Amino acid sequence: MRIGFFSDESLPETVHGYRCPPWDPMPDGKKNVVVLGCSHTWGVGLDDDQHWVHHLSQHNSDRLRYWNLAQPGASADKIVRILLGCEKTINPKIIIVCWPVWSRRERLSREAESLTSDADQLKHEDDETDKNNFLKNVFLVQKFSEHMGCKTFHCFAEDSYADHIKQLNVLDQYTLRNCWPYWDSRTQRQKYDKPSLAKDGVHFGTEHHERFAELFIQRFGRKLR
Repeated sequence: MRIGFFSDESLPETVHGYRCPPWDPMPDGKKNVVVLGCSHTWGVGLDDDQHWVHHLSQHNSDRLRYWNLAQPGASADKIVRILLGCEKTINPKIIIVCWPVWSRRERLSREAESLTSDADQLKHEDDETDKNNFLKNVFLVQKFSEHMGCKTFHCFAEDSYADHIKQLNVLDQYTLRNCWPYWDSRTQRQKYDKPSLAKDGVHFGTEHHERFAELFIQRFGRKLR
C-alpha cells in the first residue's frame, strides 16, 4: 500500500542512504532489528565500525541481524514514516528508536522536508506542542510494534524525554550526549573531562558511541534475542 509519502512496502528515498546492507533480497535465518534515529545514530563523522549501532550489532549476532535506518536531520515524524516502510520490506521483530530533539518536524509538501527548531515554519510551536508531537510518534511506534509482534526499546540522542514514557522499555539515565565523559577508577587510568567529537567536529565521537552501546546492552541485552 502506498498513499502519498507513506508506504508499507518501501522505505523513503534518501540523499544519505541507509547505513546498512541492502535488504532486497532479505537473507534468511535471523530476526531483524531495526534501529531508527537521526544523524547521531546514522554516525555522521564516523567510520562504519565506529557508530553505536555497529557496536550494538555485535550483540547476539548469531540470532539477530541489525539494520541502521537512521537519517541525518530526522525528526520523530520521519522516524515513524521510515518504520512504516519496514513492514513488508524488513519485517522487524525488534525496534530500537534513538529519539532526536523533539522540536523537529517533517513537512510534507512537494517534497519531504526535515525542519529543525529554527525553521520559520515552526515559529508557532512550543514545548507543549513539541511534547505532544513526540508522544504521538511514540504511540505510533508502539502500535506498529503491537501490530507486528515486535519488542520495542527507546533511547535518546541528546535530550532525554524518558519521564514521559516511563511505562515503556526506555534507557532513562543516559543519552548519547551525556554518557561520556565518565570516570570509573576500576577500568580507567586516565580521567577524561571533555566530550569526544567525531571527525566533523560537531557530532559525538567514538567514546560516546562505544559507551552508549555498552550501556544499552547492559540495560536491555537479555531482552535482545
